[in-house]
Amino acid sequence: MTDETPDSLIPYDDIVQEALRAVVGRVLGQIIDNGSELPGNHHFYITFKTGAEGVDIPQALRERFPDEMTIVLQNKFWDLGVDEEGFTVGLSFNAVPSKLDIPFSAITAFVDPAVDFGLQFQATVADMAPEPHDDAENDGSERDDTPVVNTEDGSNVVTVDFGKKN
Repeated sequence: MTDETPDSLIPYDDIVQEALRAVVGRVLGQIIDNGSELPGNHHFYITFKTGAEGVDIPQALRERFPDEMTIVLQNKFWDLGVDEEGFTVGLSFNAVPSKLDIPFSAITAFVDPAVDFGLQFQATVADMAPEPHDDAENDGSERDDTPVVNTEDGSNVVTVDFGKKN
């Protein structure tokens, strides 16, 4: 017997990533079904690759966040829409209303700090490793809730990272 695991001909990592990103779509769809009102203290931090295919954000935001950006869906958002490929949302940044179109494949993290839940995804944009970035600071967050992603303490954060064999 050998200690080497054979390369899979089934793309398990891609299938799992796609399924986990569908969780984000389902959650956002439930928010729409609830009249675009977040229940209780729920709110979401969504991090995405600004250079990913299909991302449509204002040029000023793309210049400020050339790699990755985190938005907050909490109090002030509008026109939330979800389809099989991604979501759209209206947010304001420095009192300037903006529409963002974000495909699910561009999302790298989804966190709901109200219930200590989070998902982290592998970047699907080739050769775009995450770089340090500031939060987008879109208008509307009345609290200073910072997502804490700590997988050592038994929290509900799910990290999926399949290593590729060379």
